[in-house]
Amino acid sequence: MSTPATTEDPGVVKKLSALDRLLPVWIGVAMIAGLLLGRLIPGLGDVLSAVQVDGISLPIAIGLLVMMYPVLAKVRYDRLDTVTGDRKLLASSLVLNWIFGPALMFALAWLMLPDLPEYRTGLIIVGLARCIAMVIIWNDLACGDREAAAVLVAINSVFQVIMFAVLGWFYLSVLPGWLGLEQTTINTSVWQIAKSVLIFLGIPLLAGFLTRRFGEKAKGREWYEAKFIPKIGPWALIGLLFTIVILFALQGDQIISHPWDVARIALPLLAYFAIMWGGGYLLGAAIGLGYERTTTLAFTAAGNNFELAIAVAIATYGVTSGQALAGVVGPLIEVPVLVALVYVSLALRTRFTNSGTAVIEAKP
Repeated sequence: MSTPATTEDPGVVKKLSALDRLLPVWIGVAMIAGLLLGRLIPGLGDVLSAVQVDGISLPIAIGLLVMMYPVLAKVRYDRLDTVTGDRKLLASSLVLNWIFGPALMFALAWLMLPDLPEYRTGLIIVGLARCIAMVIIWNDLACGDREAAAVLVAINSVFQVIMFAVLGWFYLSVLPGWLGLEQTTINTSVWQIAKSVLIFLGIPLLAGFLTRRFGEKAKGREWYEAKFIPKIGPWALIGLLFTIVILFALQGDQIISHPWDVARIALPLLAYFAIMWGGGYLLGAAIGLGYERTTTLAFTAAGNNFELAIAVAIATYGVTSGQALAGVVGPLIEVPVLVALVYVSLALRTRFTNSGTAVIEAKP
């Protein structure tokens, strides 16, 4: 990834490397390539899904691990105490992720898909699966606080293990019953969720921590950050693009075969991502978090763990179910929207005062 520009630099977007500036192009190409591969090569999906890790195709699992490792290797773990002591940030993240987010997705799913119960259920499951993976990439591209992102993702992981099944029962069965709406069920275990967290967050987090610890011990921090980090940095983008290609190759047939359904599912997702990101950004600015932590709060609130949502939907309702399709459409919408929001965030960076506070300057 490119070196972040300074907060005072009004041309922060222009200062990005050509690789980062053209990220939407690379992602668009990756999505199209995946869709075409899945459509044009018979049996490719079966081959890619032949070996799975915790219900996720092995190639996708590899892509996720490769994608997350470089960013987590950049984290300065000796600075995490400055994040854990920020009660405003932690409390805001918990409220946005575990109270507001699931409730918003429930409301949008029922308002926009009242006649499509399978897709509605799938979207509610997506809303319950808080992001622990790609959000790290979006935060890094937007020059957010890496240490804060690591802490918030870790907290999301713990809460995911504890609360996912409970919230699934509440939003799919209890709350609809109270409101006189159609009830459904979800079948997942705490261990299933814990395995997902341990694999897709635990492995790259441990690898990143150990790399920094032993790298700095052997060569020093200056060498680690000036020499080693630039060498492994591009692997995050490579892992991201590889993951997108494989994901869309696996699900391309479903997406292309149901264009109107995809459009219906996309509407509440678009509203959800915009509201969650915008709400996080406004809240962070209002309580004075500063640009970097406001950005981190916004992206950790807007992202979702689509890997877990798809795995739970497939395990509970089947691979060809409407619930699974809703989970698949999640990254189809999330990836380009959050990439666009990276650039919105960088453009808004100059609206923060040079002192680093989160007071947004009034437009002239």
